[in-house]
Parts: sequence; C-alpha cells; structure tokens
Amino acid sequence: MSGTDQRPFRVAVAGVGHLGKIHAKIWNEHPEAELVALVDSDAARAGALADELGCRALTDAGDLPDDLDGVSVVVSTAAHADVAAGLLERGIACLVEKPLASDLGEADRILAAAETGGGLLAVGHVERFQPGVRAVRELGLAPRFIESHRLAPFSFRSLDVGVVHDLMIHDLDLVLYLCDSEVVSMDAAGGAILTEREDLASVRLVFENGARASVTASRASLTPMRRMRLFSSEGYVSLDFQQNYGLMVTKGPEFDRGREALRELDPASLAQQSDWVTEEVLRVTELELEGEQRPLQAELDSFLRSVRDGCEVEVSGADGRRALELADRIAADIAAQTW
Repeated sequence: MSGTDQRPFRVAVAGVGHLGKIHAKIWNEHPEAELVALVDSDAARAGALADELGCRALTDAGDLPDDLDGVSVVVSTAAHADVAAGLLERGIACLVEKPLASDLGEADRILAAAETGGGLLAVGHVERFQPGVRAVRELGLAPRFIESHRLAPFSFRSLDVGVVHDLMIHDLDLVLYLCDSEVVSMDAAGGAILTEREDLASVRLVFENGARASVTASRASLTPMRRMRLFSSEGYVSLDFQQNYGLMVTKGPEFDRGREALRELDPASLAQQSDWVTEEVLRVTELELEGEQRPLQAELDSFLRSVRDGCEVEVSGADGRRALELADRIAADIAAQTW
C-alpha cells in the first residue's frame, strides 16, 4: 500500500522546549502524519503550542493513547529513561533525542524496555542525516584520519550536561559510524570555563582498524563552526555542515605524470597552470548537496518509514549507547584532570 493510501502516522511529541517545538511543527506539517498530542511538565507551555497546532496537551506521557504509531522524546536528558521506557514497554515506537540517556544504566533500561515491549527504538543523532555525511557514505570513502571541529557561542541551554554530551557526542557518533571500528585508545583534554562542567573538550581517538580521529568541541566560542575533514588513501573530503557544502579532492588522470612535472615548476608557472592542476593532476569536485532535505526532516521521515515498513532504523539504540559510552569515558578523563 502506498503512503498516500495509508492512514496518517499518529505521532506525539514529549517535551516541547526549544527542540521539541521544532519536532512538533515538522510533524504537524508532515503530509503523512497526524500530530495527536504534546506532552510537557509545563502545562501552560504545552497548552499554548497545542492550541497553535490543533492537538491535545498533556503533562504526563503515561496518558498518551495506546494507538500511537510513534513519539518524539525530546524531554531533558535526565527524563529520557522514565519517558521512553514507559512508552517502549507499551509497544510504542520512540525516537529519543541524543544523548540516549544520562548514564549507561538508564540507556540499558531504555534498550531493555524496547526488547520487552517490542517498541521500535531510534536515537536522534541528527548529524547522520547531514547531506555531506550521506554523500561520504555513498562514495564509499574509508577514512584513515578524521578531523572535526564543533564550536558554538554560549547558549545558556543544555547546562545539565557538559560540552562532551551536549555537542561533541554528535561527532563521536559520526566518527564511530564512519570509521566502523572499536576505539582502542584515547587522549582527552578540556575543562570548565563558563559553567561547572566542561565547556571545552578535545580528544584524539585511535581505532582498532588503525584509523585516527581528532575531535574538538566548544560551547564558549565567539564564532560558530561545524566542520569535518576526512582523509584516506583515495583522497579527502572537506564538509562544512553550517553551509551545507562539501569538497572532495582525489587523484586526477594525470596525477603520476603531473607530480613529476610539478616539481620543476616555479610558483609563477604553477599559477598559470592552475586549471590543469585542479582538473587533471588533482580532481577537485564540489559535492552535490543542494536541494537535500533538512537533517531533522530527514531524520523524522526515516523514523516514520522504519515504523511503517518494519525496516532497520538508521541510528539504533545500540548506536546511541555506544556514543554515550565513549562520551562518558572522555568526560571522565577530562574531569580527572587539573584545569
């Protein structure tokens, strides 16, 4: 049966703070979905948005109906386990925002609830849905070194966690996904600047398959930056998530001959042959990323398809736990240091 022949995908959003409101509005506008209810401990906040979107407002996720197809769980991280476990045990599919839980014990509680109740569990590592990340996977690039920077001005949000669990965990999930190997060693540094938890973190990761990654995150920067560079024996890719821009550099058809010739050229001669260098010696290609869906829209679409079609989720509960475990190790290393 086609999507247009099916009944609407009945969905609710638990937690309508900054990000939860965005979830709610995307679901409300989704042509295949029906936004049934909003849940928030702040009754006035839930009520105001529910009035705007034309759905019910609740203060307890336990009051959601059993015939829901899915729930976006966007409550505070500390409440993820209580909300998600209760829904999953009832067999209701959940998309739980990252990080999966506040600690591994609660993450395991969520995973166990999904297993017991049969509710599908997906984790909201939205950067997996970046057009540039999807392009890298389609290219089959096997990175040997990844360099990532995620810098943000101080926002006064998500202060219940440090920058590792707030921002860096996005890129930890990506490097685990792209390197597809276990971490065998790490060296982390960072510390608190504006809060009681780490606001700056940097880590060097070594993977079992020999790949390396250098990941830096800050929530005390003046200028935002979300960039990643991936290097392999085939070439390298530079991604700017803010600009939705990607550039790939690989060996061109005249690489071997050109490498020898370039050794003899002075800078002035080299400048006159720049087109030859970037088109024949090297192949510099802009990735076709324009027109792709917004990552959050793509994430919600993927969740809907997984529930409806019974296909594997793109970011599983196990993936979410793996990223959380690595984030915990990095944050603990930093907390043990004298800043």
